[in-house]
Amino acid sequence: MNKSYEVEYSNLELRFKRRHIQDLIKELIQEGYSLYWSENEALFIVSVRTGRKLVKLRFVRTRSGYKMVGDYIIRDARLADWMEKLIENTRGHAVVKRFKDRQILIENILFGEVIQLVEISGYQQRVLFQKAPLVTEQEMAGMYHSNEGDLRLKLRQVEMDDELEKLYQAMENKDTEMIQQCKDQLSLISRELMMLEW
Repeated sequence: MNKSYEVEYSNLELRFKRRHIQDLIKELIQEGYSLYWSENEALFIVSVRTGRKLVKLRFVRTRSGYKMVGDYIIRDARLADWMEKLIENTRGHAVVKRFKDRQILIENILFGEVIQLVEISGYQQRVLFQKAPLVTEQEMAGMYHSNEGDLRLKLRQVEMDDELEKLYQAMENKDTEMIQQCKDQLSLISRELMMLEW
């Protein structure tokens, strides 16, 4: 394995039921990882050993189950692949930074889908992919004659709620960078909501 391999997961938010966490533990054991877990009224922590390092996955108890939160640095390629499948399968949110040979690739993931991919090499920054969030006129016309518009409207309203929750957390943590990201995302979502509601 390349020694410079490193993946950082930040602003991670994945939602689980208790049964799902138990399934994850079984899956990690089947993958050959040594691990242990602990639990209290607020947190469920799964500690996974990767070589000499210990990665502590934190699950915060919520009203409806658990929410995996926090920032993680993973230097184990198999565990990084597992984490990415987890983000996709739970339709979670995350910012994923891949560090390799003086280059950083940053993926913004929303609902398990990459919405932006940025490459940073030295002082240069390039947007490799940006998902267009706005609806085209053709899409609007097609949705007018189907129920897709209602489904899309509901999805955007859920995205808005999630983004507002992230903004609230960022404001509590006084994380100015995250506050700005949330505001930018809220601006895009609200523009699309206005178009869909019109």
